[in-house]
Amino acid sequence: MSTLLVTGGTGFFGKALLRHWKSTGSPFKKIFILSRNPESFLKKHPDLTAELNVEFIQGDILEASTIELNKNIDYVLHAATDSTIGPSLGRLDGFNQIVKGTEEVLKLAVNHHCKRFLLTSSGAVYGPQPQDMDKIPESYLGSPDPADPNSAYGLGKRSAEHLCALYSQQYGFSYVVARCFAFVGVDLPLDAHFAIGNFIKNALEDSEIVIKGKGDDVRSYMGQGDLARSLESLLINETKYNVFNVGSDKGYRINDIALLVRDIINPTVDIIVQGKKLSNSKSSYIPDISRLAEMTHQSVLSPLEYEIKLIQKSYLNKKSV
Repeated sequence: MSTLLVTGGTGFFGKALLRHWKSTGSPFKKIFILSRNPESFLKKHPDLTAELNVEFIQGDILEASTIELNKNIDYVLHAATDSTIGPSLGRLDGFNQIVKGTEEVLKLAVNHHCKRFLLTSSGAVYGPQPQDMDKIPESYLGSPDPADPNSAYGLGKRSAEHLCALYSQQYGFSYVVARCFAFVGVDLPLDAHFAIGNFIKNALEDSEIVIKGKGDDVRSYMGQGDLARSLESLLINETKYNVFNVGSDKGYRINDIALLVRDIINPTVDIIVQGKKLSNSKSSYIPDISRLAEMTHQSVLSPLEYEIKLIQKSYLNKKSV
């Protein structure tokens, strides 16, 4: 069995994988997780690593290439820059963290003779989804506007993807890019900038569900378990493609998501539609996942209703402790 290094292993993606491997068993002999504060994570989540052969390495992705490990690393999963952290940074700092952090992790992968590198990128690399396009395929070559500072996240991810291609060609390891869209699960922050998380929090706390925009934008959500299975497959299976969309292709209007959350969790709360014009609003944000379904043989995804109920159950269990 082989070894794996994970950056971002204490975030939403990392927790998804740890929960998955705790349930099914890990395909890796040993898992190294790079974290700036391992003690804090282990204190909050001692159960997630209890049955796995996990070793935490304290460090920062911006200095990852300086980290010395005692053995070679067969696989690297770089997931340290996600959309939860990004908005808390300035545009320039966020861009630099994505690009410089990715190159540092690529250098570390080279230093430890990595065989396969997985980058978690984003659907933001495509820029706005065209009005006449139902689902975005990997072959679509759209791009965020480079003259718009708000494009820093998407353009940073595009640059990170290109770095993977360059390092793969230069040093001979294989690589794959997971262009991730939107997700839902028990580890989703309910007080961040994710609409569905905010709706769930409002319903759980018996307060109004507030839709800031008009509510007619369309979104889709892949469950945390499906995300973990997808990333694992992309890590360990050889494919003819380097890029895969990862997400759900079942779209919901924001208004309908709010109604679904309310009806499942708290039918008595009101839904308020403020109707504001949001500068970062996308009319649709739906991936074509036929390439992923073919590779993973995973054509049926967990229903959104099921994921909402899991979050409700997790919230109530924590509250009762």
